[in-house]
Amino acid sequence: MIKRTLSDYAQYIFTKYPVITVTGPRQSGKTTLAQQTFPDKPYANLENPVVRQFAIEDPVGFLNQYPDGAVLDEIQRAPELLSYLQVIVDDKKVNSLFILTGSRQFKLMEKISQSLAGRTALLKLLPFTIKELEAYKVESLDEIIFKGFYPRIYDQDIPPGQAYGDYFETYIERDLRQLVNIKNLNLFQRFVTLCAGRTGQLLNLNNLANDTGISHSTAREWITVLQASYIVYLLPPFYRNIKKRLVKSPKLYFYDVGLACWLCGIENITHVKNHPLKGHLYENIAVIEALKYRYNLGKRDNLNFFRDSSGNEIDLIYNISHNLLPIEIKSGQTINSDYFKGLKKFKKFFPDLPYGQLVIYAGDTSQNRTDVKIITINQFSKLLETIDP
Repeated sequence: MIKRTLSDYAQYIFTKYPVITVTGPRQSGKTTLAQQTFPDKPYANLENPVVRQFAIEDPVGFLNQYPDGAVLDEIQRAPELLSYLQVIVDDKKVNSLFILTGSRQFKLMEKISQSLAGRTALLKLLPFTIKELEAYKVESLDEIIFKGFYPRIYDQDIPPGQAYGDYFETYIERDLRQLVNIKNLNLFQRFVTLCAGRTGQLLNLNNLANDTGISHSTAREWITVLQASYIVYLLPPFYRNIKKRLVKSPKLYFYDVGLACWLCGIENITHVKNHPLKGHLYENIAVIEALKYRYNLGKRDNLNFFRDSSGNEIDLIYNISHNLLPIEIKSGQTINSDYFKGLKKFKKFFPDLPYGQLVIYAGDTSQNRTDVKIITINQFSKLLETIDP
């Protein structure tokens, strides 16, 4: 078991709050993180029917077992506990008591906001980063795209097709039914599959709805559900006062590229090499890598993309205070002049770029050109450490 990057920040912020809440997708490693980071805290798994029954039927007695706090795993299974936790932390007036973990759901986050506002730090744990994957000696980018980043695939050496098939089936059978009442699961599965085929592209709900055979309002509801359950991530467009009209639609990505691969029918690494979506899947990795970097430092999402009505586009805008770092993401292994066209046009709109501009590509060497750094995906987090520590 490797140490997760978020662990350091979790230890620090726990000294500032009576409660920390770690959310994220199922199987991203929340339980392992909590137990490894806080080994001295008692552990209670609310997925266990006996434990959950005790917590729900006698919350006071249940929490009295833990006078010095505990790890309460899968708190969404007993959200009633949150009101009682509020009483405890207000009475004790000390920090470092409870660690809560849970898959993000509407009712859970609403309950936390109501009961523990100002009393809990909210952390998000996504699957492995590229740096965390180094311990598993992954051989190629194609392998990363195919396998994705979920810890169990690497810890247990599970075939990705099996792992993602089980993951998606479990998601539909458990989380989905708690989030929304979907009468036709086949249509929903088709909807998610169509989303995977649009990875890295502008979200067009009308087209998605028409291709699925559902209404626009249903498509909007389902996208919201997929966001809330950490399946899809919507990258918002960048807005700033410029003369040309900017697009208003977000771009669609998956929190884990391996799940997108599985949904696209990619069954082995060989299929990745010549797949028409390979460039978008590589882009997906880089965008989510930036998001993971932010989350692992306890920071909020600050990412955008840029596109105007003339088709000028920058794949990723990383915001650092009021400064911008424009990033182009290319899946090619050979640097060519096309990589810089979007950056040159962007600089005409925004000439003041103190952090320069960045190209992430699939090659194996880096270069420093005038105003543009060219790096590999493996170097991305290290560069962010220097400009956004």
